[in-house]
Order: sequence, then C-alpha cells, then structure tokens
Amino acid sequence: MDVSIVGAYNTKFGTFVKRDRDAGTVEDLKTFYELLIEAGSGAISDAGLEAKDIDAIWVGSCSPSLFVNQEHVGPLALEIDPEGLLFKPTTRTEGACATSSLAIYNAAYAVASGRFKHVLALGVEKMSLLNTPGVTHALSCCSYWPEEGKHGMTFPGLFAELGLAYQQKHKLTDDQLRVMLAHVSALNYRNGIQNPLAHFGAGSLPDKNQLVTAEAILNLPDEGKGSNPMIAPPLRLHDCSLITDGAAAVVLTSSDNAKSNFKHAVELSGVGHTTDRMMLNGRKGRLHELQATRRAVELACTEAGIGVADLDFAEVHDCFTINELLCAEAIGLSEPGRAGFDLMEGKFDPEGDCPINLSGGLKAKGHPVGATGASMHALAYKQLTGQPIGVAAKENAEIAMTANIGGSGVTNCVSVLRRIQ
Repeated sequence: MDVSIVGAYNTKFGTFVKRDRDAGTVEDLKTFYELLIEAGSGAISDAGLEAKDIDAIWVGSCSPSLFVNQEHVGPLALEIDPEGLLFKPTTRTEGACATSSLAIYNAAYAVASGRFKHVLALGVEKMSLLNTPGVTHALSCCSYWPEEGKHGMTFPGLFAELGLAYQQKHKLTDDQLRVMLAHVSALNYRNGIQNPLAHFGAGSLPDKNQLVTAEAILNLPDEGKGSNPMIAPPLRLHDCSLITDGAAAVVLTSSDNAKSNFKHAVELSGVGHTTDRMMLNGRKGRLHELQATRRAVELACTEAGIGVADLDFAEVHDCFTINELLCAEAIGLSEPGRAGFDLMEGKFDPEGDCPINLSGGLKAKGHPVGATGASMHALAYKQLTGQPIGVAAKENAEIAMTANIGGSGVTNCVSVLRRIQ
C-alpha cells in the first residue's frame, strides 16, 4: 500500500483516577477528552505539521458510552485545534480491542484513494472511572451477548476456553502450561519496566516485587495479599492485561509525499484484516488456534512481499498470556504447540530471533482497548525510525509486524510496517 506513517504519539498509559473508598468518590485525573487531545496534537506535532494541514480524522474508541457516558466521539477530535480543524470530516470506528487499527486502516484507505493528503488516526479509551464489575460488563458487550455476555461469560472466561483447547490439542500438563504462561508474563514485565509510558513501568508492582522471572510469578501464593489467584482456569491474575486509560495517534500520507517532505517515514506495506465468527460455539474444533489471525498474517505478508523471517520484531495482542502464544504461532514464529517452548528458550527476548512486545505488550504497557491498535503502530513507528520508547529493537530494524485482535479472536488486524525514510 502506498501509504506511510510520518508522525506518531503515545500518551502515558495508566489508571488516572483517585478513589476515596470511604466516601465512595472517584476523581478523574486525566479525562477521556484530555487523552484524545494530547495524542492527536502530539502526533501532528511529531509529523512537523499543523492542525490545518490535516484533511480528515478517524477516531477509534471501543465503548465510550459505557466507560465515560459519551457517544458521537469523532467530532471531539476538533478540540485538538478548534480553529485549524473546524469543518474537517471525522469518523469513529469500533472493533472491540482492534478498534484503532480499524481507524488506521480506514484512514490509510482514504489516503490511498487520493481523496486526502494528510490524515490523523487515533485511538482512545478511559476505563478506570468504572469499578471492576463495570469494566467487566462493558467488555462483555464485545462478546456474543445472547450466548456469552448475557450468561456471565467474561473475556477471561472466553480466552480460558482457548487456553484449555490449546492445552488439550498439544497434550500439555497443567504445570507445563502454567510455567509457559508465567514466562509470558515475566517477559512482558521485564520489557514494560523499561518503557516510560507503560502502566506497569518503573516503580510499578512487578518492578517493586521483582516479578521479572517465571519463578517469581510461580512462587506467588494463591490467596491473600500479593497473590496470583485463579481467575478462569488456566488463567490467573498475572495472565490478564490491565484496566488502563490512554490514547495514541498516527499521521498518514502517501509514501511518495512522505519520502519527499518528511524526515521519517514508515510504510504500511501490508494489511491483513479478517473476521471470524463471533461466538465461540461457532468455532468448535478450532479454538486451539487463531485461524483468522493466521489468514490476516498471510494477507499482510503477501501484500508487503515479505516472509516471517524478514521481521525484526513484532507487537502482538497479549490481552491474556495464552494469546501471546497463539499469536506467535499464527504469525509463524513458532510451530503449532511450540510457542511456549520457544519463548522459554529466549527466542522472543529482545536479543532473540524475533523479539515480541518490546513495549511490554498489553500485559505490562496496558490495554486501553480503543487505543491499543494505534499504540502498537505508534511505538513500532518509533522503533523503526530510531526513536525507541523503552527497550530498543535490534540495530537497524527495518520491518515490523503488529497483530491486533478484537474480541476472542474475531476482528483481526495485522500490519507489516517497513521503514522507507
């Protein structure tokens, strides 16, 4: 695709609220609106443009009506610069956790059509104003409600089903799988601690408690303070991503314009966007793998003209630790049933064959659902242009992949990103 990213910005991710449990009050320390404006203005500035240069805006936000009582969020992007952006077209996308990858793709298609020259695509979510049951309900609305959410099936429960199917398919014992998943958490915690934008960054719980090895996580008690309780077998607390606030944005233009007029350019060389059936019952017999993700990888790599061996690093959708293993296999970084073993052998470490989640991933960086896809693209752009935020990719990294998934393997967005400037 003849479209490139020429600017990117990622806000700090975290829980930006102050709770007084005795009084029952919640103070918003960084609002949905502030996050959106910070990310959008930051990306425009990073590209060396002014707001008036932006021709259109796509905004990804998964469930703002439930999280912050706000719908019709596209027009809010004008508040980035009310004068410079007045009357510019805005569009909102939604695709569960792949929401802002869809914003980027639609923005890229608009540029590729020739309709617009410079387009802003951003993602934003403010989750922490709700309590845990409120967040659980909001996210459950992204499942197939009649059969899943309505009957109390949560996303930990849905991904637990994938984990159990994977375990059965590959004949892993409970202990084997638990050790593998602990290694996933530890890798992401180690990387996240070095990311100044991460929710679980320096000084966070994993850092203070030195949860940077699988052994440290496996040694946590099952109950009580500092425990790692079972949430939905085989998934425990430290297998689950975070309730996070944050936003990220990128600026897109044609690759020809990017090479002629911008200091840095990372081409969206290949895109794979596939959709699987939403209900798990519709995918019986194949829950042990992400078939639609694999298909998206094939489409993206074919369009980009690359093979998996060409990847210098990947950002994958580790909403739950089991999904990091499933993504690694869907991409082709590991053979079926081998991702956990490969990870334990260091294949996906920063110094490994293909580092995974140098940012810390959703597990440590955080998972503001509507912002996750944009964050993956923004941080990959920074890596590829020699401006790493946190752990740096291997020297002279040129090609990266982002694999962003909405729902329980339903909406699959895979991008091949290539540095061209």
